[in-house]
Amino acid sequence: MPLPKLKDIKTVTTDCYGTLIDWEKGLADAFRKEAQRDGLSFDEGPFLKRFFEVQAEIMSGSYELYAEVLRRAAVKVAKEIGWELEPSRAQFVPNSVAHWAPFRESNAAMDRLKGRYDVGIVSNIDDKLLGVSRRHLRTELDIVVTAQQVRSYKPDEAHFKECARRLGSKKGWVHIGAGYDSDIAPCLKLNVPVIWVNRHGEKLEGRKKPTAEAKTFRDAAAKLGAKG
Repeated sequence: MPLPKLKDIKTVTTDCYGTLIDWEKGLADAFRKEAQRDGLSFDEGPFLKRFFEVQAEIMSGSYELYAEVLRRAAVKVAKEIGWELEPSRAQFVPNSVAHWAPFRESNAAMDRLKGRYDVGIVSNIDDKLLGVSRRHLRTELDIVVTAQQVRSYKPDEAHFKECARRLGSKKGWVHIGAGYDSDIAPCLKLNVPVIWVNRHGEKLEGRKKPTAEAKTFRDAAAKLGAKG
């Protein structure tokens, strides 16, 4: 399934965290600062990898707000490295979302996309925290679908089905995402053209090929004719 011709594209949606906003750096900074208060340090790469694994496990259960997912994942992963983190203290993680910054190219690329198409965000977040992040994102959005709105987390297809429902059709819609499992796989399953922002140079390793692949969000926008 190739990308649609540019003249046939009407709407471009994107994931937020990992695609527009550098949540890995934001989370690493937040955990480092909090751990330093207890005189602790740890290898951030493996810690974050485990954090994302635990987060996915929690998300696969019954729905709860993303702020609670963050708190629960933080407590569990901290405990695994011998850091006793009280659940109430884990609020520092959702609080840190306010400091998660966009990737350098995000705002300019989103503005260029907005100059050609309707644009939106489809994200595993709650409405309140997305509102906090939108202070860093200047582009006016035409559509927003959050986990809170569909009471479900990607890779469940509810986000994308709701987006299609609001758009009235999957025709003329392209999605951009950095997470293969969360965004690329469900879009391919639903026959929604999708561009994988493969920031870490992951190998497919038997997984289905995305419609297109880019190294950065800027490159993804350029594939849709929004060059700058």
